[in-house]
Amino acid sequence: MIPRRHIVTAATAAALAAALAWALAPRPVAVETAAAASGRFESAIEEDGKTRLVDQYLVSAPLAGELARIALREGDQVAAGAVVAQLRPARAPLLDERTRRQQQARLAAAEAQVGAAGAALERAGIVLRQAQRDVLRTEQLGRAGFVAASRLDSERLAAQAAQQERDSAAAQRRIALHEAEQARAALDAGAGRDGGAVHPVRAPVGGRVLRVIQASEAVVALGAPLLELGDPDRLEVVADLLTADAVLARPGTPVRIDRWGGPPLDGRVRRVEPAAFTKVSALGVEEQRVRVLIDLAGAGARGAGLGVAYRVNVRIVTTSLENVRKVPVSAVFPLPGKSGADNAGMGAYLVRDGRAHLTPLRLGGRNEAEAWVRDGLAEGAQVIVYPPAQLRDGARVQVREVARPR
Repeated sequence: MIPRRHIVTAATAAALAAALAWALAPRPVAVETAAAASGRFESAIEEDGKTRLVDQYLVSAPLAGELARIALREGDQVAAGAVVAQLRPARAPLLDERTRRQQQARLAAAEAQVGAAGAALERAGIVLRQAQRDVLRTEQLGRAGFVAASRLDSERLAAQAAQQERDSAAAQRRIALHEAEQARAALDAGAGRDGGAVHPVRAPVGGRVLRVIQASEAVVALGAPLLELGDPDRLEVVADLLTADAVLARPGTPVRIDRWGGPPLDGRVRRVEPAAFTKVSALGVEEQRVRVLIDLAGAGARGAGLGVAYRVNVRIVTTSLENVRKVPVSAVFPLPGKSGADNAGMGAYLVRDGRAHLTPLRLGGRNEAEAWVRDGLAEGAQVIVYPPAQLRDGARVQVREVARPR
């Protein structure tokens, strides 16, 4: 007969062995799963953009002069050829007392020069008339034979010289008159009595006033900017994309514009500029970017309240497919030894019979939330999302919560 203490010892040892085996036995890994489903898959490039006018015109001063106050304000409608500003000749600087007296003295001297030139002209006229009479008298005596021919030639040359002197005196008088007019104009300008015709500045196109650069009356130089014109109904969006993304954004690619404060708007890529430029990011990294121009579809942008230089978010749709197999992007990962570049060498953990099975997948694309699975997955299959680091192929799992697919 076995002693009682041996039975108790054996039972205790068996219980300890069972407890140790239970403690050391592998436990199921708690995981979250989601079902593979069919539906619409869309991948896109997202970037910040800014609206601007398709055509914008800067009206500048065609002449240097005094600008009259511009009555137009931002938002006013103007027609093509309408007068938007007026220019007058710039006024001469005011004269102090000393300068004014100097100008008066110059005017008096110029007027005196006119008088002297007039007197010289009269003297030259008298000499010319005397020379002409001498020629007539000598010609009469010459015909009678009382004067030699050489004397007649001398008288004629003297008459020609007198004519030249008279012409010179007339020119000197005209010069004196011009100088007097200049002195008088300078004195009148300094006294603020100068005037001038008004030159209108006209709008090159019809549209609205975007910005009045010089609203107050002022003296402006040639080419000084006055105001900006444009048509706010003709807007486009400009976005700077990384060169790797710009390759996918071809002309005609559909675009969704949102996060600007209004309803989402549709657009299309019109142009991808051929040359890239360097832009420093907020982290100080130099990036090569390309400017992409996007046309807004329809006429609802202006009615929705979108204006010039608004910041928007552009979503350039590069892939859009219906009825494709997809899973949450958090369920796929690169297989060991694979890089996962270009959606190759990817895999996921499937749950079957309470165990995780590592399954290679061939993806067609990914976005920020979903992955498009071309091959390797049946509809309705349960995949593990956010697989834990300790999860291995064939490990027992316990589904903690089923994640709903997007």
